Amino acid sequence: MTDASDFDDAAARDAADAVYEALIARVGEGSPRPRLAPTRRTVELLGDPHRAAPVIHITGTNGKTSTSRMIESLLRASGLRPGLLTSPHLERFTERIRIDGESISDEAVARNWEEILPFIAIVDAELEDAGEEALTFFEALTVLAFACFADAPVDVVVLEVGMGGEWDSTNVADGQVAVFTPIDLDHQARLGTTITEIARTKSGIIKPAASVVSAKQPDAALAVLEDAAELTESTLAVEGDAFDVLESRVAVGGQLVSIRGLAGEYRDIPLPLFGRHQAENAAVAIAAVETFIGSGRLRLATEVVEGGLGAAASPGRLQAVGSEPVVIVDAAHNPHGAEALVAALDEYFDFDEVDFVFGVLADKDAVGIVDVLARTGGRFTVTRPESERARDVAELAAIVAARVGADRVQQSERLDDALDDARAWAAEAPKRAVVVTGSIALVGEAMSIAADRGWGRA
Repeated sequence: MTDASDFDDAAARDAADAVYEALIARVGEGSPRPRLAPTRRTVELLGDPHRAAPVIHITGTNGKTSTSRMIESLLRASGLRPGLLTSPHLERFTERIRIDGESISDEAVARNWEEILPFIAIVDAELEDAGEEALTFFEALTVLAFACFADAPVDVVVLEVGMGGEWDSTNVADGQVAVFTPIDLDHQARLGTTITEIARTKSGIIKPAASVVSAKQPDAALAVLEDAAELTESTLAVEGDAFDVLESRVAVGGQLVSIRGLAGEYRDIPLPLFGRHQAENAAVAIAAVETFIGSGRLRLATEVVEGGLGAAASPGRLQAVGSEPVVIVDAAHNPHGAEALVAALDEYFDFDEVDFVFGVLADKDAVGIVDVLARTGGRFTVTRPESERARDVAELAAIVAARVGADRVQQSERLDDALDDARAWAAEAPKRAVVVTGSIALVGEAMSIAADRGWGRA
């Protein structure tokens, strides 16, 4: 057994990095397996750590991580000690597992991994004997997160689905509150080719007699959620009916929002995030916490909402990582996310010209994203994230040029070179900006480059 005293900071970081190397040696999270039995078997062997605290379970197409973070922040402002699992990570995998508002320590993640590894090995061997693949990256990560939360311990777990819902490994947990952010087309090869099919997969997180909180949805998705709630005898609260955003006004560093919750109104609350979509995420978060704490009948204290939303952060989402020239990163990786990005650029910023440093993974709707971004009149510097799943630069540049014209497109194989080129262009005139988007992996790499080079420092 490894004791915390055996670790200094460098050794702990090395040990945590070794955990990540062990995880990524497994089947990647881009290729999830539609199964729950291996994850369920592993947590049973561990003594059911997924049952150590009540769960708020979150799925949807866009806004999951931002909403999860707001829920977690509101819970902390309410005096609770939450655990939070989100995915994917931007810079380091320990970001995914948070305890009481902080990324899990290197020491804790390494210690918990060492403790669960014998049980993971048992399940791996059982799967091999049955002719099945060993636990995947995300299955093993989910088990690790449950073990970390039970070890901490935490009062409540905020659990973001990795992909879909019904067969996602997080679904071994029973969420007493199921939260749905907007559902749209994404991951069609895995989840279905229509919004109805995708919504059916995501609705699988609704457990019997649960409380369901949903953002505004397309009619097809809402019909699925209504049917699922009825079948499970769950209650359903939908934005625009049971709760809503009353007003969102641009403010320094973000916006002021007024929200009608399930149990009361919250007026002129500072939210340090940009975009109307973040106001709507905040409304969903408030309704979810009202539901968890008081079954939707108890108004949250104003200071809880002000403190929770005021401390909310959503790294990689409309985040400025550089100045002179301005560099913004945004993890929009599908057309719905691109719509939110374009709307926020128009409402919250005063740029005359924008260069989109743009790269996508091969399974994403590049044409749909480009068509939305093209409405800004911006130019594109096409590049790629460091992922084997990334779309080829020349291929992507051709796609972009076909939509916007070759005169608005340049390309660079390396992200650092693409950023240098885009920043040089932006520095030539006032009110120009660089926006890095198209891939969460690309955004994370850009954030690391910006931090290393000190672009955000005065």
